[in-house]
Amino acid sequence: MDRTYKKIELIGVSEESYEQAIKNAIEKAAKSIRKLDWFEVQEQRGRVIDGKVVEFQVVLKVAFKLE
Repeated sequence: MDRTYKKIELIGVSEESYEQAIKNAIEKAAKSIRKLDWFEVQEQRGRVIDGKVVEFQVVLKVAFKLE
């Protein structure tokens, strides 16, 4: 069976963790994109204010199957 995918970039953000940032991005994208199939983490970074980590950011490549 032939399959074709489209790959897009998302940036997930969370105040809790990298894992939650990934989940936030995918769950939000799933509301408007059908047939999400896989993801790969490209970058992880965060934000620091007054010496404390206040935000986790993750750049993802997410693929979905074209119909």
